[in-house]
Amino acid sequence: MHALNVLATESIKNRDLWYPTILGVLVVIASVALFCGTIYIVLATNLGARLGFLVATAGLAGLMVLLSLLWLTNPSPVNTLKGRIPAWKAVEAIDSGDVARSKIPAVQQINETGRDVPLEESANVKAAVDTNLIINNNIQTGEILAGSEGKYAVYEDATKYLITNTRVTGGGEIFSQVDVSFGDGFPWVHVSLHEPTYVVITTCKTDPALSATEVPFGGKPPTPKCADDQRQVLVMERDLGSLRVPPFVVFLASSILLALTLLAMHWRERDLQEAAAKVAGEAEAITKAAADRDTETV
Repeated sequence: MHALNVLATESIKNRDLWYPTILGVLVVIASVALFCGTIYIVLATNLGARLGFLVATAGLAGLMVLLSLLWLTNPSPVNTLKGRIPAWKAVEAIDSGDVARSKIPAVQQINETGRDVPLEESANVKAAVDTNLIINNNIQTGEILAGSEGKYAVYEDATKYLITNTRVTGGGEIFSQVDVSFGDGFPWVHVSLHEPTYVVITTCKTDPALSATEVPFGGKPPTPKCADDQRQVLVMERDLGSLRVPPFVVFLASSILLALTLLAMHWRERDLQEAAAKVAGEAEAITKAAADRDTETV
């Protein structure tokens, strides 16, 4: 009763506790019990508890193998198990605009080794820059909605700054670099089998005088210009994501479970065959002994 009172109190304080947290857990438990439990009961009444469990587990594992293969081969795994999508992640900001002060060696040499951002990727870079540099807070909750938890957000909107230069460096063939590091929770291990790709964006504040200039009807608005020579640099690293990792983990785990259940049923069948052969041998020996006694009697 006390647990129910505590749960009711927490539900009132936190409106999201019942939906989707508690309701989601209850739906998962009910679906597993109905989907797997009913099939197991039917098999157990016909095959026995142990063999029915093995058959039901093998069937479920085989179904998960097929589903995970579909998830792996689907071009865009919608409504399936999926990981992070590829994106640009802000890792550093340099207020002085001098890339030589960067902590990343590849960024320090970007003026010599860098290249222009491909046209097809420029829109994604601009969107990532807006997400990280524009201050975006939820008015009601105060939650920071900007990228990197608002760590690099300094502008009120996209009209307050200009992008003066964009350069990209890094990237390369697989196995060119192996970076193994342990994540926050063991045993998760993040393995990087590529050379990191960095994009360096140089920005400046726009001249507020131009924004305040009145434009006559039908006239051309003034071209935005930098307010001063001060520049800010934002460094972003390409996160290749882990879109196919969860389906692959499910496929691997389901394949192991399927192999173990099939092996267990194979061992059980061999044991039954050996037991039947032993019983048949004993029966044959008894029959032969009886025949020998009859022969001696005659």
